[in-house]
Amino acid sequence: MSNLSKIKAVIVDDSDFARSVIKKMLLQESIDVIGEANGGEQALLLIKEKKPNVVITDIVMPEMSGIELTEKISEKFDDVFVIVISSLTQEHVVLEAITAGACDFIPKPIQKQQLIDSLDKIGSQIQ
Repeated sequence: MSNLSKIKAVIVDDSDFARSVIKKMLLQESIDVIGEANGGEQALLLIKEKKPNVVITDIVMPEMSGIELTEKISEKFDDVFVIVISSLTQEHVVLEAITAGACDFIPKPIQKQQLIDSLDKIGSQIQ
């Protein structure tokens, strides 16, 4: 069983286009996309209901930033890995994401191989 086939992902981005691009990348690798959310509150409900092991989230979203979402996921769901994606790539932003509990930070525009490599590493840690 490949590491990628263990992944059940939820994609969180307020941009429909960004979510569709990420979803297409994941589906091409036969990764199970079990939900999509356009904001943090919706994402938290989805995580509780669908039990993903990976959440891929943007940072800049209305109502709740991806950093805040990452903190809440880290507090409430210790078995969920978070990958933060953003066009904000300043060092302090990356550090904030990692400090909040993200296991990886991927700059936009997303390079598919970088995302897949990150998911492969996560998959190797999932039982």
